[in-house]
Amino acid sequence: MAATNPTADIGLVGLAVMGENLVLNMASRGFTVAVFNRTTSKVDAFLDGRAKGQPIVGAHSLKELVAQLKRPRKIMIMVKAGAPVDAVINELVPLLEPGDVLIDGGNSHFPDSTRRTRELKEKGLLYVGAGVSGGEEGALKGPSIMPGGNPDAWPLVKPIFQAIAAKAPDGTPCCDWVGPEGAGHFVKMVHNGIEYGDMQLICEAHHVMRKLLGMEPAAQSAIFDRWNKGPLDSYLIEITRDILAHKDKETGKPTVDLILDTAGQKGTGKWTVISACDLGIPLTLISEAVFARTLSAQKEDRVAASKILKGSESPYNGDRQALVDDIEQALYASKIISYAQGFTLMRAMAQESGWEINNGAVAMMWRGGCIIRSAFLGRIKEAFDRDPKLANLLLDPFFTEQVARARDGWRRVCVAAITHGVPLPAMTSALAYFDGYRSADLPANLLQAQRDFFGAHTYERVDRPRGEFFHTNWTGQGGATASTAYNV
Repeated sequence: MAATNPTADIGLVGLAVMGENLVLNMASRGFTVAVFNRTTSKVDAFLDGRAKGQPIVGAHSLKELVAQLKRPRKIMIMVKAGAPVDAVINELVPLLEPGDVLIDGGNSHFPDSTRRTRELKEKGLLYVGAGVSGGEEGALKGPSIMPGGNPDAWPLVKPIFQAIAAKAPDGTPCCDWVGPEGAGHFVKMVHNGIEYGDMQLICEAHHVMRKLLGMEPAAQSAIFDRWNKGPLDSYLIEITRDILAHKDKETGKPTVDLILDTAGQKGTGKWTVISACDLGIPLTLISEAVFARTLSAQKEDRVAASKILKGSESPYNGDRQALVDDIEQALYASKIISYAQGFTLMRAMAQESGWEINNGAVAMMWRGGCIIRSAFLGRIKEAFDRDPKLANLLLDPFFTEQVARARDGWRRVCVAAITHGVPLPAMTSALAYFDGYRSADLPANLLQAQRDFFGAHTYERVDRPRGEFFHTNWTGQGGATASTAYNV
């Protein structure tokens, strides 16, 4: 298969679903792509099948792949995150020359991308860690792409990436340079965390309508269809509408009712929560979304507990249409909180790492192609245009007004669910965050007193300047020695 003269604009390693569809996307935009898969029979099957007649060439070894690439060579790696990526990189490095570009398009953990950027730079190679969102359809027709890494690589990959990326309604490619080192994969990780939150919130809206109002999936589908024509207009609301309308061919029952209620996860949500803990950011809604999935996985335990632990059995006797309208407001307000927390996390990471992450540009990249794409993101871009240093989306005038309008309905839904024993972990945690963030005073003064009482951890005083720490001998038996003041 080796070519006498290099003809390929880019190479791709890993012909799973995302890899195949990205290759076809690139080929449809006029790029010649060389492909390799460790199981080489898959290369042959691809060339004889979906790739037939396309500007796509195959290779049965990485050496053969490299020989088919124009200089500077650009190779995209689409294999499982972690050790498999490092293994492919280690095999490729001896075959490459200074100035060549390696691109990891999988869901890698951002510290790995930071490490790889630095290690490859020492070898004269350029590394890009690119988050790719949009699933199978997005990869084929236009995903959202979030590249970071060595900035010298951006001019080399920009023409390809922006050509294959989704386009926003104004024609802007949903792809731009995010920042150095692991910034691209960090932003993709936060995207996935917000995705966890969005999905959980939608599931909770569905759950309230089913448990409190007894609404069948088809009736809910009509409601989601209406919501998709308003402020909640988004990909996830759209597919939820379609899922709820779908009937199983064998039984004629709603397909969603036949699916076991145990959710899986790949780990990016967990990474987002861990990063928030490391940076001291209260990512409460997304944390609850992650834990809701882990609780769902305890199916057998939940079934056993349901026979022992009883909640409220009383029926809902309120205004049914009013509750549906309130659920829309609760979903919208909670969604604002999810994005507010996610963008606050990105702001904190930029400050901690020195990366310059443009939050407004990130919102633009998410407007098309990706799983969380929605009309809502245009408002976020406008918020950061008004104030590039905005500390929290809730402080932007538009979002302040939106939450104020939705607030009462949001509270009513949470009260109704709690009263009737319907779990809404994401919606209620979002409301708790809102009430906590708007509170000038919280009971942490008592918490600090407790810490000082049992551990001499010290505290600051309201009548003294910030940064001065004090210790009280609470029992009269302790000494004046205090623990060193520090925070994890």
